[in-house]
Amino acid sequence: MSQDGAKDNDGAMRAVKDCLAGSVGGIAQVFAGQPFDTVKVRLQTQPDVYRGTMDAVRKTIQNDGFSGFYKGTTTPLIGVGLCVSIQFLVMEHMKRTFARINGTPSGQAPTLTATQLYISGATAGVANSIVSGPVEHIRVRLQVQTSGSAAQYKGPGDCIGQIYRNFGWKGIYKGQIPTVIRELNGYGMYFLAYEALVQRTMARTGKSRSELSSGLVCLFGAAAGFAMWLTSYPIDVIKSKMQTDGFAGSARKYSGTVDCAKQVMAQEGFKGFFRGITPCLLRAAPANAATFIGFEMAMRVLG
Repeated sequence: MSQDGAKDNDGAMRAVKDCLAGSVGGIAQVFAGQPFDTVKVRLQTQPDVYRGTMDAVRKTIQNDGFSGFYKGTTTPLIGVGLCVSIQFLVMEHMKRTFARINGTPSGQAPTLTATQLYISGATAGVANSIVSGPVEHIRVRLQVQTSGSAAQYKGPGDCIGQIYRNFGWKGIYKGQIPTVIRELNGYGMYFLAYEALVQRTMARTGKSRSELSSGLVCLFGAAAGFAMWLTSYPIDVIKSKMQTDGFAGSARKYSGTVDCAKQVMAQEGFKGFFRGITPCLLRAAPANAATFIGFEMAMRVLG
């Protein structure tokens, strides 16, 4: 086999491993974080129904039982696995690209600048948004509806079918502009925080990435989650409101991203952009710790 062919095979195998490990991290993220996300979305989109986090928890249990916290889980279980695969695939590719630009010797762990890490994460976020936009759109619509005969959608498939039949791909990608903005900055900060902490620890201790303890990986993953949400939460509120808004006519409240932001400020004030942040931050630690421990452990197994 030629040298170029060997390099191509090696690159393809790395991509497969990145995808598989990302899928493991994504599935772990869904199971750890879905209940918190359901409460967050309900607080963001139904301020007239829920007074606060505990009120949303109590009413969810009262109306839907404990299974209500996992409403819409099928979509993210499939979709988030794919999303996180894309995130890590693109992130690892960008890290290798910058390592070559920096002249890092083959086999040596790359040390990237903060700017390079942010760009790598932001690129991963934008690539991820192609899938995460529709996935989150379907999930939030299922999360905000109550169970029973009043439910508009019977499940993810029915939700996708109804939206596509009536509004086409434009309807499926509703709220995509704030989604792209959130993913760009959010994952820029997310991977910057995680990778910077990993690089610093490796330099300080002399350990390789695979030698870092599970506790540190979880801690750094939690820090990454906080970095993402503390810098991106207001645009996530706008995204959720637009994705649960009506599609046309009098049912549609927001004409676009800017109009949504103006209405939130006018009706709820500045605090409206942070409504639901408590369950979001409670979710950030376990969900993102699970994501990175799942990814790192899978990578160690895959080699």
